[in-house]
Order: sequence, then structure tokens, then C-alpha cells
Amino acid sequence: MLGYILRRVLGLIIVILLASMIAFFLMHAVPGGPFDELKMPLPEAVKKEILKKYGFDKPIWEQYLNYIWNALHGDFGVPFQSPTETVLSLIARVWPVTLQIGAVTIFLSFSIGILLGIISALKQNTWLDYLITTIATLGTTVPNFVIAIWLILFFSITLRWLPTGGWGEPRHFILPVMSYLLAPTAVITRFVKVNFLEELRKDYVRTARAKGLPEKTVIFRHVFKNALVPIITMLGPMIPDLATGSIFIEVTFRVPGLGKFFYTSALNRDYPMIVAMILLIAILWGVTYLITDIIYAYIDPRIVFT
Repeated sequence: MLGYILRRVLGLIIVILLASMIAFFLMHAVPGGPFDELKMPLPEAVKKEILKKYGFDKPIWEQYLNYIWNALHGDFGVPFQSPTETVLSLIARVWPVTLQIGAVTIFLSFSIGILLGIISALKQNTWLDYLITTIATLGTTVPNFVIAIWLILFFSITLRWLPTGGWGEPRHFILPVMSYLLAPTAVITRFVKVNFLEELRKDYVRTARAKGLPEKTVIFRHVFKNALVPIITMLGPMIPDLATGSIFIEVTFRVPGLGKFFYTSALNRDYPMIVAMILLIAILWGVTYLITDIIYAYIDPRIVFT
């Protein structure tokens, strides 16, 4: 197990370096820049001083090496859109907002998705199963920004129950979480249903029923545990996805989170901020997948890592 973890950590380091390299060179290959003449008309002497200050007067490969060296020492630069603070301090300030929405969404999506999946499996081919399947299909096919617009039209404009956006009050949570919620809930519902139906057809379930065990004991003591073990594999991708925010949702609802700042960073060619956020996403994906694999092996003894 230790050797497997060390190999995965080494692979994660390589992936992070490749992600930083691709992001850095692609951003500099895009026409325009943070100090473009169209955005900021400046005298030539002033512009040269600014480029020198941020190291843009050096070759691209030297800029990248300097960035990596500084990043290894905890210095990810200064965001151009907020020059009074560092990249790390800006991320530390806005990330908790995204994490709050993501944590609520993960909890509700798994709770509701598991419940609906079990009901759909136990009531297969009934009107309740068809209703849940229809809702799950809509959740996996309709984009979350479309759902966000529908929610604003219905709850904010038509009924006037909730604000169209903003942050700072508990009611500002509701619409962003509802917009996030449908897609992961739908995926979990369909996944749980398929696993439950597969477990219900296995020999150990028929044996338990033949021995006269109550149906509740068969379902909740035996089927429930075996059917939900694969759910752990879904938790891995969902955590970094929801923990880093959605550009569409946060911009639509004016939520000052990580997704919104990623959008503004891309618009303003804020190179330090973009690279730092891409590195953050890569690290989150790698770490969550590693933890997921370890937990899965712990729960299911049949899985052995060499």
C-alpha cells in the first residue's frame, strides 16, 4: 500500500508540473495581455517599467522557471485585478464562499440521490420509478446555468420570494445550491438504482429470502451496504468539481467565489491567478482520487494495491 501511495504522489507531482506548464504557455500564446494598449493606454516608458516589474520582459521559458521557483517557496505572485494582496490571500478570501455552497450541495445531493435511487429500485416499473427517472434524466441533460435562469425567473421574478443574486444572507444560498444540486443528485440517483437492482438479483439475496429473513433486514443489512460501496468512486470527482465552483453559477448569482474570480481572471489576463487556480484544481483532483482509492480498498478487502 505504501509503495502504491508513493507512486501516486510522484505521478501527481508530474501531473501538476505538466498542468502548470500547459496553462502558463497557453495563456501567453493567446493574443493580448493584462497591459494591452486597448485596455490601458500608457506611455512606452511606463509600459516598459510595468513589464519589467512583473518579469514580462524576459523570455517565456525564463518567466516559467521563475514562476515555478517562486511557487515552490510559497509565492504565487500578485493578482493584477487586486494588486494590494497576494494570489494566496485572494484565494483564501474567496474560496470559503465556494466551499460553503459546495459542501451543502454535496451533502444534499448524496442524501437525496441515495434515497431516490433506493426508492426507484424498490418500486421498479411503477409511476414513482418513472417520475424519479424522468427527473434524473432532466438533471443529467439540462445545463446548470439553464436551471439557474429558470429558478431566477420563477422564484425571483415571478414569485418574488428570493433575491436574484448577491451574498451575505442565508437566503442567498438557496438558488445557487438548487442550481448546483440537480445534476449530481440525478447522477447519484441513477447510479444507486442500477447498483441496487444488480444486488437484488444476486444469489445471496435469494438465499437470505429463502431462509425467511424479513425483507427490511435483507434490504438494509445486506443489499444496502453492498450497493453503496461503489458510491465512493463518485465522491472523488464530485468534491473537486463542487469545491472549486462553477463559473456560470457564480457569475449568474453574483457570488464572490472562486468560480467568479476565475472568470474575471480570464477576462483580464490575470496570469498568476489563472495558473494558481489551475494548480489548485489539479491538486484537488489528484488528492481526492488518491484518498478515494485508499478508502475503497479499505472498505472492499477484495481490492489489493501492489
